[in-house]
Amino acid sequence: MTKLSACVLLVLMAPSFAQSAPKRPKITAIDHVDFYTTSPEANQKLYATVLGLASAPPVEPSQTQRYVAGSQWVGYSAAPDAKSTNRLNHAAFRTEDAEGLRKYLAAKEVKTPDSVTKWKDGTLSFLVKDPEGNSIEFVQPAGHITIEVSNNDPVSRRMIHVGFVVHDRAAEDKFYRDILGFRPYWYGGMHPERTDWVALQVPDGSDWLEYMLNIKPDADLRTVGVMNHISLGVKDMNAAQMKIESHGWKPSATEHSQIGRDGKLQLNVFDPDLTRIELMEFRPVDKPCCSEFTAPHPSEDQ
Repeated sequence: MTKLSACVLLVLMAPSFAQSAPKRPKITAIDHVDFYTTSPEANQKLYATVLGLASAPPVEPSQTQRYVAGSQWVGYSAAPDAKSTNRLNHAAFRTEDAEGLRKYLAAKEVKTPDSVTKWKDGTLSFLVKDPEGNSIEFVQPAGHITIEVSNNDPVSRRMIHVGFVVHDRAAEDKFYRDILGFRPYWYGGMHPERTDWVALQVPDGSDWLEYMLNIKPDADLRTVGVMNHISLGVKDMNAAQMKIESHGWKPSATEHSQIGRDGKLQLNVFDPDLTRIELMEFRPVDKPCCSEFTAPHPSEDQ
């Protein structure tokens, strides 16, 4: 074979090589977040009574409680170790093609299961570990996303972010930004010279993941509970506070409305294991510290 014909052959083959590399399917939202609990009765009071979220039947192995916010949900199972300071089970993101995403991650040398799991309702999912060992699930719902529950006058119908402790930002960035395509939304800290929180939106939606940085490895249950948290979006914090007050909640030194460093009104409540559930307005009411927002804000509808 001549050099010319060999070059022509390589040029003709090049597109097939490019096409063989799997593309990343869309990742559109947070699907759900699962925690551990040591007090399911108190948990039920917080979610069903105070927050007004409707209960739904468990759908995952070992899950004992599930509370719905719109098309998303928060799940709980019994804590395998009551002395553990980490109550986060896993966070799950929604994708349009679970098997395609599994193949994509495998091609990027991320350890994945050999196949996706099929739930009773036809939902497809698979679990991986991020560089810090957090369990991350990707979920492809079966058909149109609906969760049929009674109206419990919920304080929120939309989960807008999940946060957890991150020690190695560079390693997490390689996974979430470089491989999965998460994009910057905002960053800031308690002091201007230090970054304590980094918000990264899913690549094809407005929900975000929040790195909680500068946390000691031996942090206690309360500290880890503050960091490993979820946020429920609300349109009007005053209205949200009035609603949960009508459900029996009262403000305290640790649970009250305030403006966060990102300029958004927020109100923190805690489950019986000290995991933080943050109510947050969708848009800022004040100028954020440290950085500007670099992506669209979420809303109740998206």
